Amino acid sequence: MAWIKTIPFTEADEALRKALEGQHALYPKEYARTPGDDGSSSIVSTHTLIPDALYHAFATFGALLSSELPLTRAQHEMITTRVSALNRCHY
Repeated sequence: MAWIKTIPFTEADEALRKALEGQHALYPKEYARTPGDDGSSSIVSTHTLIPDALYHAFATFGALLSSELPLTRAQHEMITTRVSALNRCHY
């Protein structure tokens, strides 16, 4: 298994904190982290060395979950679940 250097969210500098907060603001409340979660087991953490890439990669998904789009939240979740299954991704 590959190892990727990451920065725990609790140790984020200003640029990383801004990227994390910006992309997270686009997600539904169900995606909120639990208290004490430093994000180390999150797929988002794999992008912590490049805050701009982190923001753009995960803000895209956040925008795709927008309640202003014609699909329902359930339809969005079904699509993401199916794509993850097809890609054999456990996220």
